[in-house]
Amino acid sequence: MEAIVICGMPGCGKTTVAKLLSKKLGLPEFNGGDILKLIAKEKGYSAEGVGWWDTPEGIKFLKEREKNPEFDLMADEKIKEIINNGSVILTSYTAPWLFANALKIWLDASPDVRAKRMAGRDHISLAEAKRCIKLRDDENKRLYKKMYNIKFGEDKSPFNMVIDVNSITTEEIADLIMKKIKAIEWH
Repeated sequence: MEAIVICGMPGCGKTTVAKLLSKKLGLPEFNGGDILKLIAKEKGYSAEGVGWWDTPEGIKFLKEREKNPEFDLMADEKIKEIINNGSVILTSYTAPWLFANALKIWLDASPDVRAKRMAGRDHISLAEAKRCIKLRDDENKRLYKKMYNIKFGEDKSPFNMVIDVNSITTEEIADLIMKKIKAIEWH
């Protein structure tokens, strides 16, 4: 089986869906954000926890990445290795545009739904989560436009499947993906 890449805006449920698919398919799961966190740790950041990206330190690293594309280029090289090995579940913001040999899935969720998920996950207020979502959306769009000319969150042309996740469960999302895999006889 080739790699399965799950993408979407921050807080859409990428990691949760990837972990569930990993269990269902018996495949290893990798998170592009975790690869960047390892690089952040090498640069002296604490980079711990699921909600680290939304902390002042996480935002500082995001802004540093805007000034120095080296971090993202290093992460993308590692992601390329992972995808080329196949038979993995991977979450990544850039892989769908950079690499052809994968089943690519976009999870589409509104900012309000994403903020509610983030508030529950990170134990922060809904207002704080909305602020984080807006900031990360803007920063990611700017970063990937500058680095790769990607219209992140807008251009869905690389995706084999776009799923509106606003009103369905993680299990339902995984079931839709499993049906897609079976329908195309992914190998």
